[in-house]
Amino acid sequence: MGRLIIVSNRLPITVTGCGDAIEVAPSSGGLATGLGSVHEDCGSLWVGWSGLDAHASPEARRSLQTQLSSRRLVEVPLSSEEVSVYYEHIANGVLWPIFHDQLEKLPNLIEGWETYDAVNARYADIVAACARPGDTVWIHDFHLMRVPALLRERAPDLRIGFFLHIPFPNPEIFFALPRRQWLVEGMLGADLVGFHTRRYRGHFTAALRRLLGIEMQNDSITYNGRRVRLGIFPMGVDSASFAERAADRKVVAETARLQSDRGIRLLVGIDRLDYSKGLPKRLLAFERLLTMHPEWLERIRLVQVAVPSREGLAAYKSVRRLVEELVGRINGRFGTHRWTPIRYINRSVNDTILSALYRAADVMLVTPLRDGMNLVAKEFVATRTDGDGVLVLSEFAGAADELTRAVIVNPYDVDGLAEALHLALEMPVGERRERMQALRAHVMPNDVSKWSHGFLAQLGSANA
Repeated sequence: MGRLIIVSNRLPITVTGCGDAIEVAPSSGGLATGLGSVHEDCGSLWVGWSGLDAHASPEARRSLQTQLSSRRLVEVPLSSEEVSVYYEHIANGVLWPIFHDQLEKLPNLIEGWETYDAVNARYADIVAACARPGDTVWIHDFHLMRVPALLRERAPDLRIGFFLHIPFPNPEIFFALPRRQWLVEGMLGADLVGFHTRRYRGHFTAALRRLLGIEMQNDSITYNGRRVRLGIFPMGVDSASFAERAADRKVVAETARLQSDRGIRLLVGIDRLDYSKGLPKRLLAFERLLTMHPEWLERIRLVQVAVPSREGLAAYKSVRRLVEELVGRINGRFGTHRWTPIRYINRSVNDTILSALYRAADVMLVTPLRDGMNLVAKEFVATRTDGDGVLVLSEFAGAADELTRAVIVNPYDVDGLAEALHLALEMPVGERRERMQALRAHVMPNDVSKWSHGFLAQLGSANA
């Protein structure tokens, strides 16, 4: 039986140190967490960029390679210039806004497709060099949309899967991309292409129909004489670990500290500081809540964690300024000498504080303008072993298709969102517990392990 080769933009590590003294440590979050157990259980190789500049000193690179080898990690070397174009400009500056319905965030001049393709080709070259007959390759996300086709050219007999972790947009938006067909053809190099939701797959098949005249039949299409399966695999979280962490004594103590202000009920938001997360509209809705329902003055607090993200891009600098201005305005307008309406945390938080915030939240706000899945919603549910708490969830998050007992909201409707927050705060305990019980019944068994094994099982049977 062949090996599994995981391919992602980044390896599941963090490289620290300076000069020749390089240290490698496991990273957390995202794919590192989602596929970590698969990597260990399957004895797989993992191919990706380490984060170290390709032009680092020979001593640093030798140290890196030694540490990567012991973890079965294979580096794709990238220079800072390549990262600037392939990752920051094309992947994050062009593909990310298009795939999240934010056409106005596109740069006026789009250059660098050649670099994106060249980097994708390097990933394909390295995977092809590592692969043996019978191996299975699982490629991840929008950074590597060309890799399936490029790898197919180099190793036609490999079994190749591709999973898109972000939404696939409506074709009317996707077609704004000048390289739309080229990207789709890249994905179709796979034997199995996976999406979080039926809607995203529907957008993809609509794009295939218009670009290539291809129709899906029985969850698959025929392209270049090959059968390509199109599957739906909603990603989960390591729900058992979140539930276990909820009982940790440090988490319990931190939860008690967060709840120490008697009579103050907590609304919590935990997001990357990204324009797709809808933070300005969430803050405006919180302001409207205090305006329309002044009975909540000095009785509630919003704790908003906004983890810095892609700080070099102008669109991200803009959303940070707007969020900071709104927090200042709302606190200045409503705050008193004994009460601050919003506690704003512009940094990442450790696992203890994260779990304590989930446990302490009376209302959890997950209100993106568009999100592929949003695992924060599922982490919150998994952590609530007490069976309480209300999840307010955007209808434009992929998780809304599954978590139907959340309070589902339209994040663009500021007044409607404000009223939903009011209803969530007033929700009777019996209804809160009934909703949470239903949410946990879905989240706990449908974890990240089920997601990964489900994808790999279907990939293993592809074209069999």
